[in-house]
Amino acid sequence: MSPIEGSLLKGSSILVTGGTGSFGKAFIEYALKNLDPKRLIVFSRDELKQFEVRAMFDDDPRLRWFIGDVRDQQRLFRAMHGVDYVVHAAALKQVDTGEYNPFEFVKTNVLGSQNVVEAAIDAGVKKVVALSTDKASSPINLYGATKLTADKIFILGNNYAASYPTRFAVVRYGNVTGSRGSIIPKWRAMHAAGEKLPITDLRCTRFLITLPQAVEMVVDTFALMQGGELLVPHIPSHKVVDLAHAVAPGAEFIDIGLRPGEKLHEEMISPEEGRRAVMIQDGKYYVIEPETPQWGYRPIQDATPVPEGFHCASDKNDIWWGVEDLREVLESGI
Repeated sequence: MSPIEGSLLKGSSILVTGGTGSFGKAFIEYALKNLDPKRLIVFSRDELKQFEVRAMFDDDPRLRWFIGDVRDQQRLFRAMHGVDYVVHAAALKQVDTGEYNPFEFVKTNVLGSQNVVEAAIDAGVKKVVALSTDKASSPINLYGATKLTADKIFILGNNYAASYPTRFAVVRYGNVTGSRGSIIPKWRAMHAAGEKLPITDLRCTRFLITLPQAVEMVVDTFALMQGGELLVPHIPSHKVVDLAHAVAPGAEFIDIGLRPGEKLHEEMISPEEGRRAVMIQDGKYYVIEPETPQWGYRPIQDATPVPEGFHCASDKNDIWWGVEDLREVLESGI
């Protein structure tokens, strides 16, 4: 595999679906500062959010603004004209909302992913990196099931692109500090009001990644990928109770139990996927290699095999953040 570097993207044309979300804004900031793209296309549905993000970046002339929905394949094709690299970050993500609105999640997360694959191949895009979630591993909720399907669509999309230059890979990670919809602001407000904090089972554990780490991982993946890989970061776990202590020292908690579709412990790599997993970059990332590559994929030569029976779950991790670690991350503003 090639060394990690962002120079691959420098001077290129990049498109980000869901570009006004938490990840999208962090990626835009990084790209403008470090990658000097020829143009960076922000593709999203909400004109107000695009207006707000334009103001955030002072109408940087390298930015382009496309109103569109990943459900619309023709609009995606038009937006990808002349594009070198695509980051697919658009998705519906709220677990409980997905349980009540399954058809809408399928339209965006599944059919929208198919549209991205088809448009990228037809437009001659070089590489596409799609964002996934820990909930896609052994899913028990509708959101996770749609994201697992999306993962498969992108990995196996390389079969459809075998005679074309386009290649697809996926990155999968856990909860992101500072992302939209985070429980942290709600906890802070409740603590300030003297209220008890609701926690969905005091035994819960989760993975945690910062937005800068997520952006770095995507940039790394563009440099590392042949097509067909699913990359997972080797990141810390934490107890949800410890996160609450870090956010609101001295607060009291209410155990409200698991909501529909929630797991007690999250999983990033299932035992079945672990049979195809290796570690790279001195343990920085796991890579789940494709099971049936048909497009000339070569096994990674400089990788370290994971142990027999490997299973990456938040309660069985070898890296943990305690209350002080979590507080330090939160206070850093990341």
